[in-house]
Amino acid sequence: MTTDVIADMLTRIRNALRARQPKVDVPASRLKTEIARVLKEEGYILNYKVAEEGARKTIKIYLKYHNGRPVISELKRISRPGCRIYVGRDQIKPVLGGMGISILSTPKGVMTGRQARRAGVGGELLCVVE
Repeated sequence: MTTDVIADMLTRIRNALRARQPKVDVPASRLKTEIARVLKEEGYILNYKVAEEGARKTIKIYLKYHNGRPVISELKRISRPGCRIYVGRDQIKPVLGGMGISILSTPKGVMTGRQARRAGVGGELLCVVE
């Protein structure tokens, strides 16, 4: 049993990208579904679908490639169960000079760092996508 389910999701995506897989299956949760939604909105994945296989729900994430190379070059977990990282709206920094995104869990929902700055909220810095 894994204690950090978000890190597990990101690792599965990283491994599937390195193996050039078209899709990856991840055990579903609301937070992971929201992270997949943000990745789709920002254009880092083609699509995602929540599927029920018996009693378990899984998220099928369809990965995106450009000229045979993965669109996502790096996925990094920032806040962990052992060391939570919270940022205020003034502390949210651009990733790769605006070319990447940071994903935050805020009181207004899961959103990118850019959206959180615009909404004037801070929150837990979940991960960074480059």
